[in-house]
Amino acid sequence: MTEYKRKLIEVALPLEAINRESAREKSIRHGHPSTLHLWWARRPLAACRAVLFGSLVDDPSAHPEQFPTEASQESERKRLFVILEDLVKWESSNDARILGAARAEIMRSCQGILPPVIDPFCGGGSIPLEAQRLGLEAHASDLNPVAALITKALVEIPPKFARRSPVNRSARSTELGEWQGAYGLADDVRHYGRWMRDEAEHRIGHLYPKVKLPPEHGGGQATAIAWIWARTVKCPNPACNAQMPLISSMTLSTKPGRRRWLVPIVDREARTVQFVIGGPEGSPPPAPKTARGANFRCLVCKNDAPEAHIKAEGMAGRMGARLVAIVAAGRPGRIYLPADVHHEQASQVAPGWRPSEELANDARALWCKLYGLTTFGDLFTDRQLVALNTFSDLVGEARERVLTDAIAAGHSNDGIRLVEGGTGAPAYADAIATYLGLSVSRLADYACSITTWASNPQMEILRNAFARQALPMTWDFAEGNVFGPSSGSIEILLDAIVRVVRRLAIGASGTASTGDATRPLNLTGLCATDPPYYDNIGYADLSDFFYIWLRRSLAGVFPAIFSTLLTPKSDELVAIPYRFSGLKAKAEQHFEAGLSAAFGHMRQVQSPDYPLTVFYAFKQAEEDGRGNGMASTGWETMLTALIREGFAVRGTWPIRSEKGGRMVSVGTNALASSIVLVCRPRPEDSPLATRREFLSALQAELPSALRRLQQGNIAPVDLAQAAIGPGMAVFSRYAKVVEADGSPMTVRTALGIINRVLDETLAEQEGDFDAATRWAVAWFDQFGMNPGDFGVAETLSKAKNSAVNVLVETGIVVARGGKVHLRSREELPADWDPAADGRLAVWEVTQHLIRALESGGDRRAAELVVRVGGLAETARELAYRLYHICERKHWAKEALSYNGLVVAWPAILRIAGEPSSNAAQLSLGG
Repeated sequence: MTEYKRKLIEVALPLEAINRESAREKSIRHGHPSTLHLWWARRPLAACRAVLFGSLVDDPSAHPEQFPTEASQESERKRLFVILEDLVKWESSNDARILGAARAEIMRSCQGILPPVIDPFCGGGSIPLEAQRLGLEAHASDLNPVAALITKALVEIPPKFARRSPVNRSARSTELGEWQGAYGLADDVRHYGRWMRDEAEHRIGHLYPKVKLPPEHGGGQATAIAWIWARTVKCPNPACNAQMPLISSMTLSTKPGRRRWLVPIVDREARTVQFVIGGPEGSPPPAPKTARGANFRCLVCKNDAPEAHIKAEGMAGRMGARLVAIVAAGRPGRIYLPADVHHEQASQVAPGWRPSEELANDARALWCKLYGLTTFGDLFTDRQLVALNTFSDLVGEARERVLTDAIAAGHSNDGIRLVEGGTGAPAYADAIATYLGLSVSRLADYACSITTWASNPQMEILRNAFARQALPMTWDFAEGNVFGPSSGSIEILLDAIVRVVRRLAIGASGTASTGDATRPLNLTGLCATDPPYYDNIGYADLSDFFYIWLRRSLAGVFPAIFSTLLTPKSDELVAIPYRFSGLKAKAEQHFEAGLSAAFGHMRQVQSPDYPLTVFYAFKQAEEDGRGNGMASTGWETMLTALIREGFAVRGTWPIRSEKGGRMVSVGTNALASSIVLVCRPRPEDSPLATRREFLSALQAELPSALRRLQQGNIAPVDLAQAAIGPGMAVFSRYAKVVEADGSPMTVRTALGIINRVLDETLAEQEGDFDAATRWAVAWFDQFGMNPGDFGVAETLSKAKNSAVNVLVETGIVVARGGKVHLRSREELPADWDPAADGRLAVWEVTQHLIRALESGGDRRAAELVVRVGGLAETARELAYRLYHICERKHWAKEALSYNGLVVAWPAILRIAGEPSSNAAQLSLGG
C-alpha cells in the first residue's frame, strides 16, 4: 500500500466559513473575475482557494512526531483553520499579510518545492486563478476557445506585463511613480477603451438620438437608456389581419410612487394599436399573452392566436417588431415615454456584416429557434449589428494605436506576437486588444434582441440575454443604448473589466490554452478540476454566441484559437443526445469514455504527494429498477470513469455556491452546493468484497458520515448528492465488489444501494424524536397536511406509543368529525410560548421555527431558538427528514421550507449568540 502524508482536506475543513464566503460571492460585482466575461457554472473563488490550500497543507496527523496526541493535532488544525478562514474572504484576495501566511504554510508542507496546478477543464478560470494567487504556477486548458481566452486574460497575460507603466500618452505625461501589479495594464485598457467608445460614438452616435421630454417632465432633452420593442405577427383571423403585438407584460416599472405600464389604444376600423404610458395610480391592463409558450390574444379582434400560428409565422420569416416605449434617464429615476416615429426610423440602418452561422439544434437551451431565430444574425436588430461591427473593427484600430504608443514609450518593436511568447510592443498591443475584444463580446450579451427590461421595486435595468444557461425566446425585448449611462453600455462594461484587471493577483506565471482533456498532459503536478456535468450545459452551443464576436475582433491576435467558424462540438464532453442522432446511450458512452481518458491522463501526471480534487454538481435521480433505490446517471458515468482509472474516493465536501435558501425546484438538476471529491490512486493490493461485505461496511460507516454532513449544515436539497462521497469511499476502496452471480457490481447499483441506506439512516434518526413527533412524521409521510380517518390515526398513535387525544393536547393535530389532520403552520397559535407549553414536541418546534423564519427572517427565528433551547438543534435534524419525504413525494413548496430552515441555520445561531440579542430574546420567554 502506498504511503502518503494526509492533507488537511482529507481530514477536516472549516466548512461553514468556506460556505459562507462562497455564497457571498454571488453578491460581489466590482472587481470580481466573473465580471470580466460571462461563463456558466463558474466555481466560487473562495471554494477554489480553500480546496487548493487544503490539498497542499499537511494535516497535523501526518506529523505524529510533532503532534503525538489527538489534542495537539486538533489544536494545530484550529490554527490552520484561522488562516484558512481569513484566506477565503473576498477582502483577503490581495491582502499581502494573509496571502503571505497561507503561502508560508503551503511552502512548509511542500518542503519548499511548489507543484504546478493543472486544470484541464478550466472553464471560467477560477481554479487556476486561485492557484496563482497562492503562489503556484497555473496550467489551464479547455477545449472551448471562449473559456481558454477568458482564463488567458485572467492568469497568463497579467503576469507577463506586471509592474509596467502604461504606454498611453496621458499616463506618460504624469509622474505617478511605480505601477504596482497589473495597474499599468488596467490603465491602458481604460484609456484605449475610452478612445474606442468615443470613436464609435463619433461614427454611429446619430443612430442613438436624444429623447424630447414633454412639459410634465421638464421639457428639453434626455439620454435614452433603452427602447422597448414588441415582436409582431399577423392576426390569424382573416377578418382582422392586424399586426398583433406579442407583449408578455404591460408593466414597465413597479417602483413605489413611480409605477408605469403600457396602455393600448385600439383603432378597430384601422386595425391598429398604439400605446401610451399609464400610472402611477390604478393597475396595468392584462397583457395579450394568455398562457405559457407562444399563446397570445389579438388586441384588435380579441381572437386568440395559437402557438402553432406564431411558430409558423416566425419560421416563415414574417415575424416583425415595433417600438412600444422609450426609457430615458431622468432625475430622479427613469422616465417612460411612448414610442416615437423619429426613434423608430433612427434604428433602421443596414449593417455591413451579419453573422450567418446557424444556432445549434439543442431544443433544451436554444428555444428561440422554434420561432424563426435560427442564425446568430437573427438575434440582433440591425442597429445592434452596426454597433457591434463598429466596435469589433475598432479593436483592431485600437491595437495599432497601442503598438505606436508602446514603441514610443520604449518597448521593443521585436515583431514577436503574444501567442509567440513575446513581451515587447507587439505582444503588449495584443494584450490590450484582448481585453477590448472581451468588452465587445460582453456587449453582445446586452446588445441583442433577447434582452429584456427588468422592472422590480429595487431596480429598473436592462437584463442581459444569458440571465440563465439558455437563449430563450423573448417577445417584448429591450434594446439598450450602447453609449448610455446604464447597464449594457460599452463604458460600464469596460469599467468592469478595468476593475477586474486591477485586482488580479500577480503571483506565479500561468498558461491557458485550447486543449482536449482526453489527450495526454505533459507535466506533473497537482490536478484540481471541475469537469462537465453530464448533459446539464452544452457549453459549446451557448458560447458560439460570444465566439462569433470574439473571432471577428481577435482572429488576428489568436489565429489558432479562432481557426474554426464556430466552437468545436464533436469532442466536447457532454451527453447531449441530439449530437448522436438522438441516441441517449451513445451520448452517455461518449461522455463516459471521454472522462475515463481524461482521468487516466490525470492519474499519469498527478503527483503522489497530493490528492486529486474534483468539483461536481449534478442532480439527476431515477429508479434503479432492481430494488436498490434511486441512482444518478450523471454521477454514475462520472464515478465509473474515475474508478475505472484507478482512483478511490477519500473524502467529500459540500461547498455552498448559492445564497440563502435558493432551490429552483425539487427534483431538478439545480443544486445549492458543489460536491468536492478528494481522490487518491487506489492501492494495487486492494481487496475484493462481496455484496454483503460492501453493504455491511456501508451500514457501519454511512450513518456517522451523514451526521458529519448534517453538522456541517449541508442543505437538505444536496444531502443525497453529498452522501455519494462517503458511500463511494466505501465502494471504491475495493478492487471489485462481487455480486452473488460472480459479476462485478456496477457503480449504478452501488449508487442505488447508497441511496437506500441513506433512506434507512434518516428513518433511524427518528429515534431521537419524541413519540408525538414520530407519529407526526409517519402521518406526514402518508397524508402530508391532508386529513385522514380517525381510526388510522388512532392505530398509528398506538404503534408510536401515544394517543390521538394526547396529540391534540400537544397541539400538533386537529381531530373533528372522524377526521384528523396535522395543524398547518398557519393554524399554529401566533402567541405560542414554549415555556408555558406543557407538552413540547419537536414537530411543533420545527413548524414554529419555519413560520418565524418565513415571516420575520433570521432574527425572529433566532429569538425562538433561544427560547426553545436544545430542542432547536433537534428541530433542525427533523427538517432533514421532512425534506427527504417531501422530495420523494414531489411536494416542492413544503420542501422549500425545510430546506430554507437548514440553510439559514448558521445565520440564526450567530444572531442567537449575540449577547445583546440574548437578553432581549430571553425576556420574551419571561
